[in-house]
Amino acid sequence: RAMLALLTRGFAVSPQLTELLHWYATAFRDPLMLHPPEWFKAFIYCEAFLQLPFFPVAAYAFLKGGCKWIRTPAIIYSTHVATTLFAILAHILFHDFSTSEHRGPQTLRERLILLSIYAPYLLIPLLILFTMLYSPQYNQVEKRKRK
Repeated sequence: RAMLALLTRGFAVSPQLTELLHWYATAFRDPLMLHPPEWFKAFIYCEAFLQLPFFPVAAYAFLKGGCKWIRTPAIIYSTHVATTLFAILAHILFHDFSTSEHRGPQTLRERLILLSIYAPYLLIPLLILFTMLYSPQYNQVEKRKRK
């Protein structure tokens, strides 16, 4: 989501990506993508420079299996993403978009539709967090042999 916004800002990108961004923002009334506030831009940069580098590392650990070292980075990642999403979802639910440069959601239905687009970005990190905290596969402390 945010990478599309980042890619289309200040970079020479294909007109198709820019059109896709404008279509999405118009169809789903998401002004955060067309005219992001400063706090949202900070989240975009966090996604680009913290979250995206984590993806291949996590994919390796989860596909290989049994990599207990992924627990702490996954907890950090998932709590970071969940925290950013709480702010975004609250903004979508409670912000007065009537003064926005780009039309935002006005009705409860429009807000819920936009929430449904952002919700997986909260649910998946929460699933990762609960897995890391409560799964015996990642939660057990290994006993070290004494010499």
